[in-house]
Amino acid sequence: MQEIRLQTDRRTQLVDITEQVQDALGSLNGAAAALVYVPHTTAGVTINEGADPAVAQDLEAALEKVVDDAWDWKHVEDPDGPNAPSHIRASLMSPQILIPLDGGKLALGKWQGIFFCEFDGPRERKVYVTPLS
Repeated sequence: MQEIRLQTDRRTQLVDITEQVQDALGSLNGAAAALVYVPHTTAGVTINEGADPAVAQDLEAALEKVVDDAWDWKHVEDPDGPNAPSHIRASLMSPQILIPLDGGKLALGKWQGIFFCEFDGPRERKVYVTPLS
């Protein structure tokens, strides 16, 4: 397992980590897939279009509208305000993705990228990358 560390800048932010994931895999030959896992309850990971940064911005805005900060939240332990929306948004994404490998390279589609999804930032975060045989 390899660990990627990143620092987010905003409360809700999608960060393209495709290159970091590929770098974490090194020059593996024989692995069939890569598991990308986020060990946080207010963050996730997803695959979407990586060619146009506006797609990530649109996803950020959409998730903030789908799960509104102003709702009557019960989970309010955060001193900066309820972070319950962050937990819900993270659950709508996923804590992990599985990507096939082709000769040690991520077998993503032409336009696809891997995004770390921050919902309770800014923070320092971790992503684990594990090759699977």
